[in-house]
Amino acid sequence: MDLAYSKEDEAFRKTVRTWLKTNVPKKDKTLSDLPPNDPQRIQRAKDWQRRLYEAGYVALGWPKAYGGQGDTDIMRQTIVNEELVLARAPGLIGASGLTMLGPTLLQVGSEEQKRRYLPKVLTAEEIWCQGYSEPGSGSDLASLRTKAELVGDEFIVNGQKVWTSGAQFSDWMFCLVRTDPDAPKHRGISYILIDMKTPGITVRPLVQMTGDAGFNEVFFEDVRVPRENLVGELNQGWLVANATLFHERNMLGSTTRTQLMLQNLIRLARSHSRYGQPAAEDPTIRQQLADLTTRVEAMKYHSFRQLTDATKGRKPGIGAMVNKLVGTELNHDICALALEIMNSYAPLNRRASHVIDNGIWPYEFMFTLGLIIGGGTSQIQKNIISERGLGMPKSR
Repeated sequence: MDLAYSKEDEAFRKTVRTWLKTNVPKKDKTLSDLPPNDPQRIQRAKDWQRRLYEAGYVALGWPKAYGGQGDTDIMRQTIVNEELVLARAPGLIGASGLTMLGPTLLQVGSEEQKRRYLPKVLTAEEIWCQGYSEPGSGSDLASLRTKAELVGDEFIVNGQKVWTSGAQFSDWMFCLVRTDPDAPKHRGISYILIDMKTPGITVRPLVQMTGDAGFNEVFFEDVRVPRENLVGELNQGWLVANATLFHERNMLGSTTRTQLMLQNLIRLARSHSRYGQPAAEDPTIRQQLADLTTRVEAMKYHSFRQLTDATKGRKPGIGAMVNKLVGTELNHDICALALEIMNSYAPLNRRASHVIDNGIWPYEFMFTLGLIIGGGTSQIQKNIISERGLGMPKSR
């Protein structure tokens, strides 16, 4: 197996890296202190995605007919994603549309839906959020109760969603609703697209333990949605939803970001004193660093296997679920060791006078705990991997 990039790939990487050096926006602390739905903050994020898109680095593989680059070389998008992380570029405000909705519409959407929605996903003209989880319907998503009654050419939606990332500034939501209450729970579900400006929608931000309010609860009261916004077949939304979940789980297991976090942890261990010597010299810390490094390397080679499958057109199998399980837990464990190394400095937030690394480690420790839950908890992922991937009997 050749694990090296080709000369053409490396030349493309150099081009991307050069562009990013001159175009990645400088961090603005005044903006980061603003709430997520602040117009100035949103506009800056949209401008960045638009600039990246115009440079040809957003969704390279999407067909040109829908605004993409039509580039079938999967390696090029992989390289762009890696370089964005290494350049510490801002995340894309349209990530949910790009990584979850877009691939789903390309797979099962109608031609009209692809032409209507995909170009505006790419340019961040329209921002999307995901309406899946509900109170009491998180990992057991099929038990959702938000109801959509088909009346003529419209769905009348009533119910509630929760943990909806970015709902307070999103233009649209891709949403799961129950359209046949008498069918078995995995049936009778439909996948619809909802304009967030429709009357009857109320969004309430939820403050997390990080202090951020990125998640929201969303209430629907007699919200009218055109039937043409149905994706796939009526009452067959569970099949569509699984396509979206696959892409979400792949997104949550970012190998490059995990490698960067490990590098930062090793730097911290070398620079921070523990019992009168660098923490990296402590045998216990060194053993934990070695364990984390081994796990990160294993995750990297697992991603190489997936990349090989993708380039050869093979079906992905359970790889995305493994990514999600391993990546989110590994990120949290890296942060946990950072807090152990920092010792009494660990609880300090970014405004404290003696804070280390601008307080990123305690923040990431709390944030990564949420990612272990989001997209299907680790316990659920283990069940799916064991049953569908390893052929083990179902848990009871």
